Amino acid sequence: MNSEGLNSDVLDSSPAASLEAPMEPVVVETPPPPPPVPGLDDISLYIHRELSQLQFNIRVLEQALDESYPLLERLKFLLIFSSNLDEFFEIRVAGLKKQINFAREQAGADGLQPHQALARISELVHEQVERQYAILNDTLFPALAKHNINFIRRRHWTTKLKSWVRRYFRDEIAPIITPIGLDPTHPFPLLVNKSLNFIVELEGIDAFGRDSGLAVIPAPRSLPRVIRVPEEVGGSGDNYVFLSSMIHAHADDLFHGMKVKGCYQFRLTRNADLSVDTEDVEDLARALRGELFSRRYGDAVRLEVADTCPKHLSDQLLKQFGLSENELYRVNGPVNLTRLFSITGLDNHPELQYMPFTPVIPKPLQNAENIFNVISKQDILLMHPFESFTPVVDLLRQAAKDPHVLAIKQTLYRSGANSEIVDALVEAARNGKEVTAVIELRARFDEESNLQLATRLQQAGAVVIYGVVGFKTHSKMMLILRRENGEIRRYAHLGTGNYHAGNARLYTDYSMLTADVALGEDVGKLFSQLIGMGKTLRMKKLLHAPFTLKKTLLDLIARETAAASEGRPAHIMAKVNALTDPKIIRALYKASQSGVKIDLVVRGMCCLRPGIAGVSHNIQVRSIVGRFLEHSRIYYFLNGGDELVYLSSADWMERNLDKRVETCFPVEGKKLISRVKKELELYLSDNTQAWVLQSDGRYVRQQPTGNQNPRNAQAALLEKLTAPIVVTR
Repeated sequence: MNSEGLNSDVLDSSPAASLEAPMEPVVVETPPPPPPVPGLDDISLYIHRELSQLQFNIRVLEQALDESYPLLERLKFLLIFSSNLDEFFEIRVAGLKKQINFAREQAGADGLQPHQALARISELVHEQVERQYAILNDTLFPALAKHNINFIRRRHWTTKLKSWVRRYFRDEIAPIITPIGLDPTHPFPLLVNKSLNFIVELEGIDAFGRDSGLAVIPAPRSLPRVIRVPEEVGGSGDNYVFLSSMIHAHADDLFHGMKVKGCYQFRLTRNADLSVDTEDVEDLARALRGELFSRRYGDAVRLEVADTCPKHLSDQLLKQFGLSENELYRVNGPVNLTRLFSITGLDNHPELQYMPFTPVIPKPLQNAENIFNVISKQDILLMHPFESFTPVVDLLRQAAKDPHVLAIKQTLYRSGANSEIVDALVEAARNGKEVTAVIELRARFDEESNLQLATRLQQAGAVVIYGVVGFKTHSKMMLILRRENGEIRRYAHLGTGNYHAGNARLYTDYSMLTADVALGEDVGKLFSQLIGMGKTLRMKKLLHAPFTLKKTLLDLIARETAAASEGRPAHIMAKVNALTDPKIIRALYKASQSGVKIDLVVRGMCCLRPGIAGVSHNIQVRSIVGRFLEHSRIYYFLNGGDELVYLSSADWMERNLDKRVETCFPVEGKKLISRVKKELELYLSDNTQAWVLQSDGRYVRQQPTGNQNPRNAQAALLEKLTAPIVVTR
């Protein structure tokens, strides 16, 4: 072959050719080494718990934009965001500020100092509050107006409406309001937590020659914040005027002879976390009664003002309350949005609300004259709210009347003083049963209700115990002792939720009604520990915090880790409200590194970062936000094919596992295990209400892709769940 047919530049090897066209060396690029795998204590592997909680609140706000929800339900989500944010500041932000004020700053596993967290919180909340009011004003109010539900702003008041507002103000508002002029003899009033107030700028000299130029108008809590306008005044439909608009319009009437230069609403949020030294208190109930009053006047943590408020006035308010500019929130609308809840249940607009439903009664209990006979033969598993809470109430009611029932023992965390559960306990005590109630007085924001509950039960003759000092009693359990054929038999209820019928319609939770001998004995032992004194009693089936639950969880995670290390199948699934415990997180990281598949449904706070190469690449975390508040706690372990399923009152948090009395009970029998597993897998397949946590801390909402059908776990359970599967003994 002639060399001319080839590339002469390549083939010519003469010295001249080499000098003229030197050969370029072939460089083989080696890929960069993978980044080092961080140690399990590395701060980059953890998310700050308060920032994670804030992300949950943002997911709630997102629901207000979801057009698949009925319109009034979207408004409700926006208001829930406000309510959640109030508590976030009252407890979470207040706690961080307290650390700084007392020079006790402590960083968590994420390494973020409290002052750093507060700066990030301020940035996020300012952004989201501005967005919240934009959604309200630009999206929800116009959409409601299309259904003839109107919130009439002052600039749109007709002459007729103005006259009606004047009369209403004169007759209903002015007599109750007490304006306070600010001068040396009238210092700034002590304002109640989250109360509506107005700062008023005045011009002129009053009858006593005073000209301080400022006054405050506290709006009494007895006044409605949203007032319905009569049809003959506002026309057809549902028309409302804000109390704040009425006060703005007629502030002049409250300061005779003075000129009102400006009137601006504001609201102060205070630290509402009760502080009781449990080691130095003789009577917890009495101490709590004293603290409940102080909750209304704790340290200031946030100031909300109308966005029209001049800077010199907002600065004066900040100075008055000892707050910084970062703690000021200017809002384009009412500062107390949660009062709008009063209009979210309009009877004449059912089409704008969720379709009502009737929870299922389990078939074995339908028309059952004696619930004890049914439970003695089989466990009854209920999933609320899809299945009714009524059987739990009916069991207690029947026990109150049954002559064979000797004693009833029950924990109460959030139930309400006037609930059906409490009615049944009162009746049982009056009927001569030995009734013992372990009431957790320190259930946050339910302390006052629980004090009333304790008084009511004591007056009926029940023995009331306030749990264990230093450990909140958060477990949900009931024990009924009944004499049958000359022997005492134990019937128990164990649950993941509270004994509150209202919550049972809004929260997802599990209940187990059982006459299992071992479980009944374990529940009896736990009541003995709570009520009396003594060493920890050995349990056969029940796991309980702060003693065996955390250790067993770590052992079960380690068992899956070992299985994966040996090449055997390993799988962990869990559904909890929060995951913050560093030991549990590290154990899950180790399991992931060994190859364990880990699927988590974490509603709120999650400090674990999934999807990090070499550490959490086998972990998926999702949050479900929908019609019902996800509240059930489920733990699943493959366990070499001998599957273990537990239901619990405990989240995977330090406070639950180390500082609370919690229960965790096994689900037994293949049918019930299969049922709970399938229900958990339904949440893991949700692609409409699920938000998947990314390794950088962001949540991405899932959407059907390709040929996927929309899957909504709550809707599927609402539509399909029927009577529970039972296990015959």
